[in-house]
Amino acid sequence: MNRLDQYLEWAEQVHGHLCPGQILGVRMALYALELLGIEAPHGKDRKRLITFVETDRCLSDAIMLVTGCRLGKRALKFRDFGKPAATFWDLQTGRAVRLLALESAKDRARELYPDICDPRQQQSLAYRHLPNQELFQVQWVRVQLPAEDLPGYRGAKVICARCGEPISFRREVWVQDGPVCRACAGEAYYQVEAIGDGPQGHASGPSEDHQP
Repeated sequence: MNRLDQYLEWAEQVHGHLCPGQILGVRMALYALELLGIEAPHGKDRKRLITFVETDRCLSDAIMLVTGCRLGKRALKFRDFGKPAATFWDLQTGRAVRLLALESAKDRARELYPDICDPRQQQSLAYRHLPNQELFQVQWVRVQLPAEDLPGYRGAKVICARCGEPISFRREVWVQDGPVCRACAGEAYYQVEAIGDGPQGHASGPSEDHQP
């Protein structure tokens, strides 16, 4: 079994199915590692790479599998641009390459497999064999991150002046009250309705609903 087939087998096991996005993600990550000269992302080079993914779809799961970059290691960064793209940043050399999956690859898949009606089947077959140049646009880019966003950063925690919850990695927002968390600063994606592990909990007070 070659390297691509092995990763595709693992991707199917991890993700639950194998789709065109998974195949693109595996191919993209392998190509990026080749361009950067990173040979062992799960071995001697495991602390060398940070990857930025620009979509929360299947492609990103496959990239995580191949590169070994994970959120818990602070080596996987999500930028919600809605694009089938990722940037691979070599911390050892400072070089970074951004790869974008080309829409024209879908046309090539139709040309190669005109007798197959299902576009996903066309793409799944074509994406295994098309040359990298027909699958991806390559951009050499410059990436910068503050120290608090890098793996291994250890900084002091602060306590939110409103909700009392701890905040790490300099994610606090400074207001007249002092440091507050981003939820209390108006960026909450949730609203507290009850507190406690019972079926209803108890109603939250004004200071607990994360309203600015």
